[in-house]
Amino acid sequence: MDVLSLDRDHVWHPYAAVPPAVPVHQVVRADGVRLTLADGRELVDGMSSWWAAIHGYNHPRLNQALRDQLGDMAHVMFGGLTHEPAVRLARTLAEMTGLPKVFLADSGSVAVEVAIKMALQFTGRHRLLTVRGGYHGDTFGAMAVCDPVNGMHHLFSGALPQHVFASRPPAGREESYLAELEETVARHAGELAAIIVEPVVQGAGGMHFYHPVYLRRLRELADEHGILLIADEIATGFGRTGELFGCDHAGIRPDIMCLGKALTGGYLSLAATLCTERVAAGIGTLMHGPTFMGNPLAAAVAGASLDLLAERPWREEVARIEAGLRAGLAGVAGLPGVKDVRVLGAIGVVETAAPVDVAKIQDIVMRHGVWLRPFGHLIYTMPPYSIGDDLERVTTAMTAAARALGAA
Repeated sequence: MDVLSLDRDHVWHPYAAVPPAVPVHQVVRADGVRLTLADGRELVDGMSSWWAAIHGYNHPRLNQALRDQLGDMAHVMFGGLTHEPAVRLARTLAEMTGLPKVFLADSGSVAVEVAIKMALQFTGRHRLLTVRGGYHGDTFGAMAVCDPVNGMHHLFSGALPQHVFASRPPAGREESYLAELEETVARHAGELAAIIVEPVVQGAGGMHFYHPVYLRRLRELADEHGILLIADEIATGFGRTGELFGCDHAGIRPDIMCLGKALTGGYLSLAATLCTERVAAGIGTLMHGPTFMGNPLAAAVAGASLDLLAERPWREEVARIEAGLRAGLAGVAGLPGVKDVRVLGAIGVVETAAPVDVAKIQDIVMRHGVWLRPFGHLIYTMPPYSIGDDLERVTTAMTAAARALGAA
């Protein structure tokens, strides 16, 4: 089978035209932190498959969890039925987060949709407050709380609900921004169901980091005005920022939390929306029910992934990655075409002054034996925690790509 030719004829890839303008590469195997292409090249994966494969690929524990579950059942509807993998997973997530009620969903975007529904049903209000620079998913409710001007969903702005946006949180503590948050929340408090933010790190909206003081103040403001706080931890959860959850940097607990991406270790699509007892009691019957909710295979591998995370020294691994990224990208700041370099936990970002030529940058990093997926003004990495010494190859590739920005 000529996979690439058939792909070009029939497959529509994410955030791409058909056929795509940027070359597509066929993967035939993924093992550890490496992807093997059909042409024999091996690439160190610096993306964790969009931040999900935190343990790397083909992990024997996770493989076995799937095999064991497959022998019992691959799927059963969750309406009126239950099963051990989902119940065990819900208990683990409740213990990890301090949020006792767990709604299992299909994907991160759906988890955000469920969170929004929870807030609307609980409060009876219909507007949300968020901040510029955010990204919460590609479905309509989620798109409505993404940045409507600088985000990727501006094409749909006329069809989306109009929510309230504060400006993007700064990296450092600024009293003027705290005042802006206080004034904005107070002005709209009577119409707000919830405040929704990505804690400390804004992901696909631009990979911005912000000071935890703003998250703490949002928690206080939500309490003062009787508004719910939703934490979108889909990208930040399970250790990526150096804490188990982004909210831990601020020492707060939200009313509702969205989880996804790394939940199954990158094996299957699964997400969760968690909430407090008070929110669950106030809602009663939640009007949502995905067909594949609580899928046993996904729940089993998620449980095994969280067990593995609890056993491995992930804090030390993420700290080593952070140190390696800081050292490896130290020479990039100040290069022509580079606007900023920032690192937090297992996240390394080179922000460019102009939009990146994705095909050109991808070709450069692949010649260095690395897989990255730049976008917008960003060349970034969020590698598996198990990357070890291969991290140096990633930072070398990123440095080469950054140097090419200023080349004629």
